[in-house]
Amino acid sequence: MKKNANVKKTAVEYLIMTAATLVMACGIYFFKFPNNFVMGGVSGISMILGRVQNVISPATAMLIINVALVIIGFFIFGRNFSIKTVYCSLILSLALEGMELLFPMSGPITDDPMLELVFAVGLPAVGSAVVFNLGGTTGGTDIIAMVLKKYTSMNIGVSLFFVDAAIVAAGFFVNGAKAGMYSLVGLLIKALVVDVVIENINISKYFFIVTTHPEDVCKYINENLHKGATVWEGKGSYTGEKKTVIMAVMTRNQAILLRNHIKQLDRDAFVVISSTSDIIGKGFRNSV
Repeated sequence: MKKNANVKKTAVEYLIMTAATLVMACGIYFFKFPNNFVMGGVSGISMILGRVQNVISPATAMLIINVALVIIGFFIFGRNFSIKTVYCSLILSLALEGMELLFPMSGPITDDPMLELVFAVGLPAVGSAVVFNLGGTTGGTDIIAMVLKKYTSMNIGVSLFFVDAAIVAAGFFVNGAKAGMYSLVGLLIKALVVDVVIENINISKYFFIVTTHPEDVCKYINENLHKGATVWEGKGSYTGEKKTVIMAVMTRNQAILLRNHIKQLDRDAFVVISSTSDIIGKGFRNSV
């Protein structure tokens, strides 16, 4: 039974990662490529290569680079190399190749570069955040970061930012100042958007409940919401009355159910509800 549940969970994860990767591909192909938004990464390198020669397209260049990086990753990391990274990297590259065949484009979809920039940043950021949240990446500079982390002591985030900045700078010379300036704006907001999306995906609610009906509250948490709770015995500082304090963490949907249940059960309960996006433990993240 447990094995079947694990298989189902894995299948759902790969289905979600596939959808998220296709969203990334749409943002790159329909908005980045036509507008020459070079915002770093393998897609930026591919776009520059596509501009300086006419033999291979940016989508094909991206496929070649990602395959090469995946091979390097396997040689360096062996079995420790994430199969999810391989999967998402190849799906992204093949999706771009497929879109190039099915939807050939001669220019941008609209005549509004700022609107196109929003989609060029937003769609890949949302897609990559979902993939990252499930333990995968789409390869590219992420593989380079893994290699740097293994063999050097340099700050990976700073190093990759400077690599992306160098790619953006190259885009200025290849695509002109206008496209280069839009690309620089996109690079600066890309990381912020990814962080915001990841934080909102992971967000949960934690409760501190002061109630005179602790058994009923805990029973509802355990049996109806299938979550655990921690219970303390406390005392009111003003009245000196003994109180029970319950701490529990819920998903957003479960939090609504628990809040409504407490309202019905104990109208005098004192409840503190806060948001958090970093929870480690059973039922949430299993490791640091």
